[in-house]
Amino acid sequence: MKKRNKEQEIIENVEVIDIADDGKAVGKVSDLVVFISHAVPGDVVDVRVTRKRKKFVESVPVQFSKRSEYRVDSFCQNFTVCGGCKWQDLDYNRQLFYKHKNVSDCFTRIGKLEFPAISPVLSADPTIYYRNKLEFTFSANRWLTEEDINSESEITNRNALGFHIPGRFDKVLDVERCYLQPDPSNAIRTAIRDFTSQENMPFYDLRSHQGFLRNLIIRTSSTNNVMVIVSFKYEDVEMREKLLNFIWKRFPEVSSLMYVINPKMNDSIADLEVILYKGSPYIMEEMEGMKFKVGAKSFYQTNSKQAYELFKIVRDFAGLSGNEIVYDLYTGIGTIANFLAKDAKKVIGVEYFNEAIEDANHNSVINGIRNTFFFAGDMKDVFTMEFVQQHGTPDVLVLDPPRAGVHEKVIESLLLAMPKKIIYVSCNPASQARDLALMHKYYAISAVQPVDMFPHTHHIENVALLERIG
Repeated sequence: MKKRNKEQEIIENVEVIDIADDGKAVGKVSDLVVFISHAVPGDVVDVRVTRKRKKFVESVPVQFSKRSEYRVDSFCQNFTVCGGCKWQDLDYNRQLFYKHKNVSDCFTRIGKLEFPAISPVLSADPTIYYRNKLEFTFSANRWLTEEDINSESEITNRNALGFHIPGRFDKVLDVERCYLQPDPSNAIRTAIRDFTSQENMPFYDLRSHQGFLRNLIIRTSSTNNVMVIVSFKYEDVEMREKLLNFIWKRFPEVSSLMYVINPKMNDSIADLEVILYKGSPYIMEEMEGMKFKVGAKSFYQTNSKQAYELFKIVRDFAGLSGNEIVYDLYTGIGTIANFLAKDAKKVIGVEYFNEAIEDANHNSVINGIRNTFFFAGDMKDVFTMEFVQQHGTPDVLVLDPPRAGVHEKVIESLLLAMPKKIIYVSCNPASQARDLALMHKYYAISAVQPVDMFPHTHHIENVALLERIG
């Protein structure tokens, strides 16, 4: 290791040997661990230290001595600045290798589990324009790019409509083209940005919390429906209607146009009323002829094509014959519950959000499904032994919790109910491994199938099949 002057804090010739849990590249110099943004295993690189601790540093590359055989050209002009698609310079097959390794490492190190060979990661196709939902932020003080800084022209317009800069809550990168969501997402976002700037509508200031325009949510679907939700800081009927009328007239493909007034300090709209302005209050997803209503606040897997592959894996793992009672915990809008219902005796779905349960019930109705029963409430309070005694002991239980995993009280109830099979769907192998460790005395892991829902990121969806011992 050779350091140059302290002002630059350069570490030379760091060989990248692995990838950390959060997706950053990892090198090691003597006993010092070096985390590196925007490097890939096999690179040898000089790095500039951005954060220093006793046993590790965080850094960014300044010069490559050797470029890895797994390195590919990035496809987005916002790469290294934007917080998304951090792995787009890593060969896709190698991305799958490290996602597979992450699942194995979590199960081994965190869960200390015994498990069969993990199946190869089910790859995504396409690997760009795969998301059906994106949220953008309006900002009156956009992030200045190197091109802006080096320009001799005076910067008069600081408005942005795009993504937060990692680690900077008050800075937003203005995005001209994003490769995550298919058309007409880019066209809608840039047209709204240009129109509101021309009309001098105040963009939000994330420090002073002043300004009219806060957030933009665009949802698309496999049925070519488009939902647009605009979040405003306060009500101004004239400005609000001017913008919404512009969107509705300019983009006839928008089937659902909604808005929300958000005077809070945070951007969440979960606890706010979303108001329909034009069109339908929901968009529709479809798979195997089944239709699913998706509302403004509904959770639906953000990669529609891979969601279908995921649900097929759950169905295969369940192995239903038509006589089973199935529980679907964290059911969302009932996609998995309704997907399994035709092969089950009955399906019980539980979800925290009442709006999602309303959608789940509606999805059963529009698909002619009569053997699903949905309940809203906090999972640990709803899923109790009294609830199981009332609705029947599950033969198969599906878990699809948020990233934090399953509450311990839910696992306690689950182990009292003792279904024959548990199918655990997770977007976080670390919390999944922790939870599986709490069940290992009673359940054996018989299959593990990772699914790549998020190409060019370190995130992975993982499905584990547990079967009751004895």
